[in-house]
Amino acid sequence: MSQIGFYHLTRSDLFAALPALLGRTLAANETALVVCPDDVTLRMLDERLWTCASPDWLPHGTRATPHPEWQPVFLTLTAEENPAGARFLFCVNGAGAGAAGGFTRVFDLFDGNDPDAVAAARGRWKAAKEAGHELAYWKQEESGWVKAG
Repeated sequence: MSQIGFYHLTRSDLFAALPALLGRTLAANETALVVCPDDVTLRMLDERLWTCASPDWLPHGTRATPHPEWQPVFLTLTAEENPAGARFLFCVNGAGAGAAGGFTRVFDLFDGNDPDAVAAARGRWKAAKEAGHELAYWKQEESGWVKAG
């Protein structure tokens, strides 16, 4: 079973929160697969990861990148496209969450200011719990991420 962390974004958006989580992933010598819900989000995230201030270097690729299997972070629209065999899965607004069982660790990031996104995350939590995954809930506070529940 996978460890699944639900990341309730309340103080920043995905584009501000994800780089720090990916930086920690790379620091732990892990690779990451980031599943986006649509092409627009994927392109915006691709651009932001190249220009983010912290960490200042997040090497990553997409399907259009030569040698995607060499990329420590890969952005995609489906969890089945995992050229580097990443063990960490980042699900943006539920995209790819159904593939959680194939990964060691899963990060389910959702917009805590969107009632529909919160309701959908609750549904994913329930399904993951019923499937027997190890769950954690993280919420953004003034001091950073705080584990709750």
